[in-house]
Amino acid sequence: MASRDDLPRHVLPIPDQPPVGPTTFDAKDPDTSDPPIRDLRPPAGAPNILLIVLDDVGFGASSAFGGPCHTPTFERLAANGLKYNRFHTTALCSPTRQAMLTGRNHHAVGMGNITELATSAPGNSTVLPNTCSPIARTLKLNGYGTAHFGKCHEVPVWQASPAGPFDAWPSGGGGFEEFYGFIAAETNQYYPSLFHGTTPVDPAATPEEGYHLTDDITTRAVGWIRQRKALRPDQPFFLYMAPAPGATHAPHHVPAEWADAYKGQFDQGWDALREQTLARQKSLGVIPADARLTPRHAEIPAWDAIPEELKPVLARQMEVYAGFLTHTDHHMGRLVDSLAELGILDDTLILVLVGDNGASAEGSQQGCFNEMASLSGMGHLETPAFLRERLDQWGGPRAYNHYAVGWAHAMNTPYQWTKQVASHWGGTRNGLIAHWPKGITAKGEVRGQFHHVIDIAPTLLEVAGLPQPIFVNGVQQRPMDGVSLAYSFADAGAPERRHTQYFEMFGNRGIYHKGWTAVTRHRLPWETGLVPLPPFDDDVWELYDTRVDWTQCDNLAASQPDKLKELQRLWLIEATKNNVLPLDDRFAELVVPAAGAEGVIIAQGGRIGGWSFHTRAGRLSYVYNFYGMERFVIDGATVLPEGTHQARMEFAYDGGGLGLGGTVTLYLDGALDGTGRVERTEPFLFSADETCDVGRDAASPVTDEYSRPQGRFSGTVNWVEIAADPLSADHDHLVSPAERYRLMVGLQ
Repeated sequence: MASRDDLPRHVLPIPDQPPVGPTTFDAKDPDTSDPPIRDLRPPAGAPNILLIVLDDVGFGASSAFGGPCHTPTFERLAANGLKYNRFHTTALCSPTRQAMLTGRNHHAVGMGNITELATSAPGNSTVLPNTCSPIARTLKLNGYGTAHFGKCHEVPVWQASPAGPFDAWPSGGGGFEEFYGFIAAETNQYYPSLFHGTTPVDPAATPEEGYHLTDDITTRAVGWIRQRKALRPDQPFFLYMAPAPGATHAPHHVPAEWADAYKGQFDQGWDALREQTLARQKSLGVIPADARLTPRHAEIPAWDAIPEELKPVLARQMEVYAGFLTHTDHHMGRLVDSLAELGILDDTLILVLVGDNGASAEGSQQGCFNEMASLSGMGHLETPAFLRERLDQWGGPRAYNHYAVGWAHAMNTPYQWTKQVASHWGGTRNGLIAHWPKGITAKGEVRGQFHHVIDIAPTLLEVAGLPQPIFVNGVQQRPMDGVSLAYSFADAGAPERRHTQYFEMFGNRGIYHKGWTAVTRHRLPWETGLVPLPPFDDDVWELYDTRVDWTQCDNLAASQPDKLKELQRLWLIEATKNNVLPLDDRFAELVVPAAGAEGVIIAQGGRIGGWSFHTRAGRLSYVYNFYGMERFVIDGATVLPEGTHQARMEFAYDGGGLGLGGTVTLYLDGALDGTGRVERTEPFLFSADETCDVGRDAASPVTDEYSRPQGRFSGTVNWVEIAADPLSADHDHLVSPAERYRLMVGLQ
């Protein structure tokens, strides 16, 4: 589309135009005439834009789409705007967000899955091509103010440290003038690892003082809007609000009173909950009256098969999850209310993507108190008795909890499967809400056109009256794959403009074309990675006519093989165009943000697991925190005298496998100072986001032994050296690619 004004907006930055006319010697000359300085602004009528993206919320979770989790803010926005009930994501976090922010398919922008599983393949490198400028940069270069609050999981892992480079960071090259949030798959809501811009910052308070990340980023976002409207009231803004993992990425952290509000409401279990949700969805009109509930697959346990002693734990998991989503809706309500207080709500296009993929089934069949134990293959340590003993801690600062697979399946009602399963709607269908009183006159209506997350960026450009740029920073741009949704704002019956869309994630594949879908599920999210996977050619394809079969219930593959072949061929064409090939179900190398707790000298990990080498009562001390269940403590004998000293800790691993123990030896100034045993270790990683810290233990503490805040060293730590014994390269100690993969996909 053309710009609504006379500026050459197809080339960004917009080239400066030198004044045309005579050059005079004296400014007082009557012929002296220079055009006024023109402050760059979007075309007249361009609205403010608020884009809210939740994490791991299935289609059947929010009450706005018939779910059991009360979301009055989203209901209010939908009642005064539109609900899209055939909107789709990629089935995973990073790919959805990169596709959304660029308007291109996720493999086309290098994000085939997640940043931690990058390979050199163009479709999976996690490097954003410079031919695909993100929407924030495009809006900024057209005069919008831009800000991003919350989660960013699109930075390549080798660029995710405070050393940069920052080209892929939100406030580096991403186009956002303001960023406050975290660079990771997830973070601790009570002890987040935060950045302001590219600078690491500490949370403003402690959990005991009432700190929660969702509250924090909402307060910051409200402050940013107020400042903008006070200082530059005529400048529209683009605010990207990603309050994940609040609502509802693990860990499911929420103050107890929000979870307690759901007490007893999930005692009926997930099978009955699916039936109840289906009825509400039909009543709301977000699915047709004749839509059928897809059967629960045998891989997902029936509620009646759950041991009675475990059911109270599972019910509490869902109470915490629901409280978490309602808590986030409350804070998004604060944000919306601030727009109304400033008198700009009617001028603001609000898009709420209720989930960046389907609900997460990465919490194991029984759920987990410490997600890291489950992801590391140590979930068996969390016995029913262990889980029950901690029932009052679920959702609190001492937990790192996730719910069971059955709840995830219920949160995706009425569809099959879950997050990561890009072949079926349970992994990819998410509700979308559009609210814009000055641009959308319809109230409380449902839109049924088929759309995908790549359609967000072109929608924002159209409502702002801006063209897709042809050149950005001198580089010719790849046209967007998305199509604008704006045509459907005023016309519920408008023919849909997205006719074809491919899907692929971890080998799970699908294609939509004019109402038909061909799909094949290659693997399950809760498979550990140790399960042998079939060759891609052996995957079994299914065929559905979603024009009459809303939920993908009736597999027509056997009766219509020619139609199936036609769609399989179309999938291959789309895959080739978008860098999906070669398919890759190998388990790639993992690089994760190391987690830090309370370490005087050096510490890694946190309350949910880690180790700390520090001083206590003037003596050296080493603590190994095993999943928060058991702590092994080895103390030195000598009180350190004043002066400069060398402290050393050696860990002699037993060898012969993973997760075994070892002998710890402490040295002070080269002399033996203490020895002891760590009987078992965590085999893979301690946390998804906590850092390795020198001189203090940031975020949650490895141990409660510290006498100073964050275990800050009272003197100076001049340097720390970490050396690995060459014998550690023995194959017994290598983490297999399958095990690395299991951990990383579980963190999404």
